[in-house]
Amino acid sequence: MTHTSSVGPVADAGPTEVIERAAEAELLEAALLSGAHVLLEGPPGTGKSTLLRQVATGRRIAFVMVEGNAELTPARLIGHFDPALVLTKGYVPDIFADGPLLEAMRTGGLLYVEELNRIPEETLNVLLTAMSELEITVPRLGRVAAAPGFALVAAMNPFDAVGTARVSGALYDRTCRISMDYQTAEAEQEIVGLRTRDIDPTWRARVVELVRSTRDHDDIRFGSSVRGAIDVARLSVELARLRGTTTDDWHVGLAAAKAALSGRIRLHDGCDRTPEQVVTALYVAVFGAEPSESDRDPASDSDASPGSPGEP
Repeated sequence: MTHTSSVGPVADAGPTEVIERAAEAELLEAALLSGAHVLLEGPPGTGKSTLLRQVATGRRIAFVMVEGNAELTPARLIGHFDPALVLTKGYVPDIFADGPLLEAMRTGGLLYVEELNRIPEETLNVLLTAMSELEITVPRLGRVAAAPGFALVAAMNPFDAVGTARVSGALYDRTCRISMDYQTAEAEQEIVGLRTRDIDPTWRARVVELVRSTRDHDDIRFGSSVRGAIDVARLSVELARLRGTTTDDWHVGLAAAKAALSGRIRLHDGCDRTPEQVVTALYVAVFGAEPSESDRDPASDSDASPGSPGEP
């Protein structure tokens, strides 16, 4: 289990501008100012973490982030006494190492839990107590009350059923829910533009179109987020440099798309194609067929390597 924290402005973690999320940012800030806890729901790559970082930075409040997974036990969330010092000092408060929950409570900060629906039920119960009572009782340490400003903001992808658990109604009853779906094509093009350099806008738009097409394909259960488009663009730039060609080279784009997207999509059970084959089909639909294919001698197709550049 890992967690990060900061007090005041959040440490730079790359571009933090939230594109096309003004309404969600306003709603999140209003919820936190009202003292509510918040649940951000949406697919990966829709800006949930970036949105919260922006709000926390603007309010200059402590921010503690923890990754939700099966290893996030109550002890790791709350904290623990140093075993070595217990032998010499006993269970005294000054040898207790705060976990992310107590760190956020003591500082009156935000506790951000990613992938909430992946944490164990007993850990979720600890969070519910802290949310409801604004205090918890830790064995041998005693009562810990939350400082003013403490709030839980949790995020989860409600569409991912692998390795997740159903979130109870008790949590929904204690949170304000903000739904975050994919942004528009124009917004995603702007996001990719912020994270890449020297990319032709027309070609970048087609990369975004490719990635967005993974979200409504008959063979695909879950498509790629905008992170896939960012990686396709970045890979294309570097691969073109290594091959001594241009970024918009058809073969460069296909290789980058297969590498960036084949692991991000999830196919329906029973699909008889590989992720690479599905990505290739989508790539052809957006970027067109392989250049010069119509000029080839059909008799030589069986001898040619698919996707090899410069085949006459």
